[in-house]
Amino acid sequence: MRVLENLKNMIHETNEHALPKCRETMHDNLNQVLQRLQTATDSVYRLQQREQERKKIYNDHLIASENHHIIQWEDFMKEQHNKQAEVDEEHRKAVERLKEQYAEMEKDLGKFSTF
Repeated sequence: MRVLENLKNMIHETNEHALPKCRETMHDNLNQVLQRLQTATDSVYRLQQREQERKKIYNDHLIASENHHIIQWEDFMKEQHNKQAEVDEEHRKAVERLKEQYAEMEKDLGKFSTF
């Protein structure tokens, strides 16, 4: 009977003191864990924001650079077209001069063959 009384007292002591203290400790620890988790979540969010901003800046720079290169290429191609036109004109004039020179030489050759 005494053993049952001791067991009953021990159960009562556990229910009245140990369990509430364990519950309170678990609740406090859970609150600390939740606070740390929230802090970590906020840090990750800030890191993600910075990474997105960095990517946006990089992409904007890349697009601007690409547009600049496109403009440079278009200018280069226009310049090449103009140079081609100049070379074609110089070639046409040179061919014309040669034709005139050969015509003149044939004329001079015709004078010599009459002798």
